Amino acid sequence: MNRPFKHICPLQIALFGGVVAAGTTLTLLSPGFSSSGRAALQDNPSAVVDEAWQIINRDYVDTQFNRINWLNVRQTLLSKNYTSREQAYKAIKDALKLLDDPYTRFMDAEQYQELTTQTSGELSGIGVRLEVNPQTKKLTVIEAIANSPALQSGVKPGDQILAIDGKSTVNMNIESASALIRGQSGTPITLQINRKDQGRFGLRLVRAQIELPTVRYSLRQEGTKRIGYLRLNEFNAHAPSQMRQAIQSLKSQQVDAFVLDLRGNPGGLLQSSVDIARMWLDTGAIVRTVDRKKTSIEAAANGTALTQLPLEVLVDKNSASASEILAGALQDNRRATVVGNATFGKALVQSVQSLSDGSGLAVTVAHYYTPSGTDISHKGISPDIPVKLTAQQRQVLIANPDLLGTQADPQYAKAVSDLKMTALAQPQNTKRAATPVLP
Repeated sequence: MNRPFKHICPLQIALFGGVVAAGTTLTLLSPGFSSSGRAALQDNPSAVVDEAWQIINRDYVDTQFNRINWLNVRQTLLSKNYTSREQAYKAIKDALKLLDDPYTRFMDAEQYQELTTQTSGELSGIGVRLEVNPQTKKLTVIEAIANSPALQSGVKPGDQILAIDGKSTVNMNIESASALIRGQSGTPITLQINRKDQGRFGLRLVRAQIELPTVRYSLRQEGTKRIGYLRLNEFNAHAPSQMRQAIQSLKSQQVDAFVLDLRGNPGGLLQSSVDIARMWLDTGAIVRTVDRKKTSIEAAANGTALTQLPLEVLVDKNSASASEILAGALQDNRRATVVGNATFGKALVQSVQSLSDGSGLAVTVAHYYTPSGTDISHKGISPDIPVKLTAQQRQVLIANPDLLGTQADPQYAKAVSDLKMTALAQPQNTKRAATPVLP
């Protein structure tokens, strides 16, 4: 029996390939806990262990629990006396290992918060991308993010950050620097900066909540054709709105076709992948999920596509999960030609919940299938046009990311060539047929 897709709480569901990320709806406790019960759990490591067990018992997709007697696991867990959170956390991790599922995992409070920030698409800070410059070994600004305190205060690419609130950045790595820079919105921070041709100076900024850019786009003039190039880094909560803005901006520039780059995109929120698929598809299925009760839920296009212009999608072995949902939907509906390498092959859906002490669990709750009913587990999506990069070509693109989406990028170049030979060779046929195929 099928249920409407809208019955899923979309922001609780996250799909990532190599890394499982947290959703933005954070269920602090299993239903039924009172305020006093919540406080008791927070200060009781044994109770937190049982709380984690209960969530797995209730939600995990495999009701056989990898042929493990999950009730016996609970008895073993609760037979121990945990005197610290660390002991409790180790017990939870050990129990989860029995499921043999790398995507069902425990996160301490810091990891949970980091992943929550990742999929929310926001952080509280000043809005800079940093690197430790390989030549100077100095903490250096790569970019000041749009509408951020850093950009508004005049921070520039190439600025060296010598100190953060008086703490020297000598030998400091990116993670440590980021931890110092992040903080509550509205709080001040002082940077000591060294700028070429200006020397050293202090700069006081005020932290703010910042929307992180996950979609980058530009117009590419390829001979007589105008190509809209879009690169999507992950499917966070702001990805749909940023993608919508990008498509509309490129349309206003009279592009002839689009190339959507999903290479290296590990996934993200399920609902974001559905929302973005609907921007390209007017009709047709997008994805079908099946939960532990064998309940099948289908998501489909709803007639809200922003464009019918020809589309090519770039993928590689690191395009995973939500990326595979989008690529699979566009491929199965014959809306786009997929170019590159076979994708990662992750067909599992996770729900992320916080535990009462601030830690969290990512739990596999469903399996998904492409519109044609394909299970891509461990196989991935096969491109329509395979283009394998040599080791040297990969190194060039890694060392020079500005070459992505240019003729120096073999997979992009092949996508453009295919557009010119097929869809753009027949301008009267720019609307590709969307053929819905339901499993």
